[in-house]
Amino acid sequence: MKKVHIILLIVIAASIGLLIAMTGDLSTYDTVASAREKPGKSVNVIARLDKTQPIVYDALKNPNYLSFYVIDSLGAQTKVIYHNPKPADLETADRIVIKGSMQGQVFDCRDILLKCPSKYKDDPAQVKKQLKAAL
Repeated sequence: MKKVHIILLIVIAASIGLLIAMTGDLSTYDTVASAREKPGKSVNVIARLDKTQPIVYDALKNPNYLSFYVIDSLGAQTKVIYHNPKPADLETADRIVIKGSMQGQVFDCRDILLKCPSKYKDDPAQVKKQLKAAL
């Protein structure tokens, strides 16, 4: 074999390895019920903060303990425990993406992503203005 063929095979093998590694990071969103069916498995859940339940966080006692309740889009509720400092604007977030795994009836969260409510909502009056200007 020529050196060019060997180098080409190495590049192809590296590309295939990279694609396989990247597909392992792709994930889908689960509901609370489906996360309960996969105890210990890492999942992503989109939910909203249950404002009727208390948020437990005391930065003086333990700054790396936060617990709160979330409700998913199907109405299922679960307690979430997060072992990091409380994210800013948790209470004002429209949606929360929690990444972690179910441990019994509690979601052990390793990462939280907050979705800002004002960023994703359209102003109906502004949309009408833009439509009239486009016509």
